Amino acid sequence: MSVHIGYAAMLEQFPPSDAVSYAELAERHGFRGVMATDHFQPWLPSLGQASHVWSVLGALGARTSGDLGPGVTTPTFRTHPAVVAQASATLASMYPGRHWLGIGSGEALNEHVVGEYWPEAHERIARMFEAVELIRKLFTASIAGREVRHHGPHFRMETTRLWTMPPEAPPVLVATAGPVTARRAGKVADGLITTGAPVDRLAALLARFGEGAREAGRDAERMPRVLQLHLSWAATDEEAMRNALTEWPIGGMRFSRSDLRSPFEFEQLARTVRPEDFEGRMLVSADPDHHRAHIQRHLDLGFDRIYLHNVGRNQEEFLEVFGRDVLPGLRA
Repeated sequence: MSVHIGYAAMLEQFPPSDAVSYAELAERHGFRGVMATDHFQPWLPSLGQASHVWSVLGALGARTSGDLGPGVTTPTFRTHPAVVAQASATLASMYPGRHWLGIGSGEALNEHVVGEYWPEAHERIARMFEAVELIRKLFTASIAGREVRHHGPHFRMETTRLWTMPPEAPPVLVATAGPVTARRAGKVADGLITTGAPVDRLAALLARFGEGAREAGRDAERMPRVLQLHLSWAATDEEAMRNALTEWPIGGMRFSRSDLRSPFEFEQLARTVRPEDFEGRMLVSADPDHHRAHIQRHLDLGFDRIYLHNVGRNQEEFLEVFGRDVLPGLRA
């Protein structure tokens, strides 16, 4: 089985047309798919972008040939889950067999903009899993040509169906950073998504995901286990660290970010990040061999799909070097 390494299109960091061009270039260098981020605001004012993920995914489908999906969208505050289901079904109809739907519980940075009360984590997670239930219900009924309704603790959907629906629903992957959510995802979702973290924490997530799958009579080894991996590569170690500190200091923030509401709040906190804060959280190195070993460690851990984000603006050089010196040496 060949290694599945994709490209992370960071829509909070690059204009949409640039992100699409980089994804196209990534495919030419051997990357196999695209994960596109869903932001209403960037993490930092200096990143400067926040394009609409579903618009960009449509363009990515037309310009590339691999898998594609949002990493991740939040169907609980800015967007009702029925609308997310419609967007996902449309994309899956346009690009059969290529689209997956990544769902998360959201962050205040993006979701508070609609003016609703921002709840604590347990309620956000409950809303996410109810959204998954609604979306799956709508997919199933629409494939069968039936209408369906939903009245739950957090969402209502009156009797309807999706009129544009592929013969097979896109897989629904749930994002998690905690073991309880990972176990629940194993029971109800089609797969798991998470981001780079200390290896022992990731191992625990995968173990709990597997437990949940087994409890539901499912085989976690046959379910997608997806990782978005941030890294900083440049021609020198000094440049790689400079890129990490200026472009992606959030990679060194050792606290929860989910309640911060403004890029300007992140900007203030970013000033406290030091080079040592990236240790164990994000690899910063000019050596392609170090990056290859780092990626391989995560493949060996049990992830079967990894989407790489090089935090610097040097995307063309990164894609060329990794396509030549990193991807060919990886093994499943």
